[in-house]
Amino acid sequence: MNTKTTKKATSAQDWHPADIVAALHKAGYTLAKLAEKYNLKSGQTFSHAMRRSLPVSEQRIADVLEVHPKTIWPSRYNTDGTRKPQGFRAIESTRRSRRVNGKDSAVNSHEQA
Repeated sequence: MNTKTTKKATSAQDWHPADIVAALHKAGYTLAKLAEKYNLKSGQTFSHAMRRSLPVSEQRIADVLEVHPKTIWPSRYNTDGTRKPQGFRAIESTRRSRRVNGKDSAVNSHEQA
C-alpha cells in the first residue's frame, strides 16, 4: 500500500473553466444567461475569457460570483489586484542602449565631449 501523499502546489492557479461554469451554475447563471444579463448576443465572450485575458468579461464573471477577478485568475493579476501586462505591453523594450561591449559608443563619446 502506498502511503505517500501528494501535496498540492502552494502557488495559486487559475480556476479550471469547468469550475468557473460550475460556480456560475451555483449562482444561478449559465453563460447564455450571463450574456443576456449584459445584452450580448451569445455567451461566447465569457467562454473566451476563461482561456484568454478579456478584462471586461473577467470582471463581469467575478461580479456575478461576488469575488475579485484575481481570485479566479491569479496568473492575470498582481497581488495588489492590478492587472499584469498582457500581450505586446508585456514585452520588455528591445531598444539597444548606446553602449557597445560595456563601453560608450563613438556617437556617445562625441556627445559627451
